Amino acid sequence: MGGAPDGYREPVALERVPDLDSLQLLLRVAATGSLGRAAGEHGISQPAVSARIRTMERLIGVPLIVRGPRGSTLTPAGELVAGWAQQVLAAAQALDAGASSLRGEGASRLRVAASMTVAEHLLPGWLVRLAQQRPQTQVSLRAMNSVEVAAAVLTGEAELGFVEGPDLPAGLNARVVARDWLVVVVAPAHAWARRRSPVSAAELATTRLVQREPTSGTRAALETALHAALGEPVSAVPLLELSTASAIRAAVASGAGPAVLSEQAVRDDVVAGRLVEVEVGGVDLTRVLRAVWPHGQRLSGPAQELLALAGGAPRT
Repeated sequence: MGGAPDGYREPVALERVPDLDSLQLLLRVAATGSLGRAAGEHGISQPAVSARIRTMERLIGVPLIVRGPRGSTLTPAGELVAGWAQQVLAAAQALDAGASSLRGEGASRLRVAASMTVAEHLLPGWLVRLAQQRPQTQVSLRAMNSVEVAAAVLTGEAELGFVEGPDLPAGLNARVVARDWLVVVVAPAHAWARRRSPVSAAELATTRLVQREPTSGTRAALETALHAALGEPVSAVPLLELSTASAIRAAVASGAGPAVLSEQAVRDDVVAGRLVEVEVGGVDLTRVLRAVWPHGQRLSGPAQELLALAGGAPRT
C-alpha cells in the first residue's frame, strides 16, 4: 500500500488568515483612527475599506473595529490581530527581499553566498534594510554549505560570503557578525525527551545522529566542540545525512533520532511542541557566524553596507 513518506507533514490550513492587503488596511485604520483616511492612503473608497474590514471580521470570527462619531478604534481583539499583522507583514517583507535577491542575475551589483543558517534566518532582515538604503541595488544570493561559500568567494563567484564553520581556508578575511547556539533536539516520544539528567559529551559523540553533509558548518562546529570537550576526535557514524535543516527537522519529528541544529532553525518547532530541546552537559555548543571576503580586497559600495548591516563592519 502506498502512503506518505517518513517525515511528511500535511499542509497547514490557513482558511482564517486574512490577505496582506487587508492586514495593511487594519493597521492604517488603527494608526489614523479613520476608515476614510485609511481609504485615501490606499486609493480606494471608504465603502471598500468597510467591506474589507467586515470580511476580516467574518473570517476571524470576532469584531475588530468599533465605529463611533469620533472615528474608528480597534477592539481588544482587534489590537491583538493588529500586533500579529505587524509580524506577518514584516515576515512578508523579508520574504520579498530574499526572493528578489534570488532573482538577481549575473550582472547584479552584489553577489552573496551564505550558509543555510544565515541565509534562512539572518540575511532576509539584512537584505530588507539594504534595499531601503539602496533601492536600485540588485543582489543575487546563493545558499549553500560553508565550505562551498568559502570556495565561491575565493573563485570570485561571490563578493561577500557568510559562513558558520569553525575553520576557514587561507586567502579569506573574516569578521564575526553574530553568535549562534547549537541545540540537541528529539521527537516528543524519544527517550531523551523525558530524561532528567543532561546528555554528556561522550554520550552525544557516540550516538548516531541525523546530520548534515560532512562539509556543512553545523556538522563541523559540532565535531570541533566534541573534540574540545573530549580531547580526541570522536564521532559516531550518522544515522542519516540530509542536505537541509528542514529535512533534518522533519526526520527528527517523525522519530528518526536526535539531531544537533541551530537554535534559530528549531525555535518554532520547539515552541509548537513538534521537537523537544535536550539539555547537554560538558560541551560548549556556541559558535560564531562570520562574513568572509577575499584577502587583500577592500569592500566598498553595497558589499560594505551589507557587512555593516550584518554587524561586522570594520572600524574606520
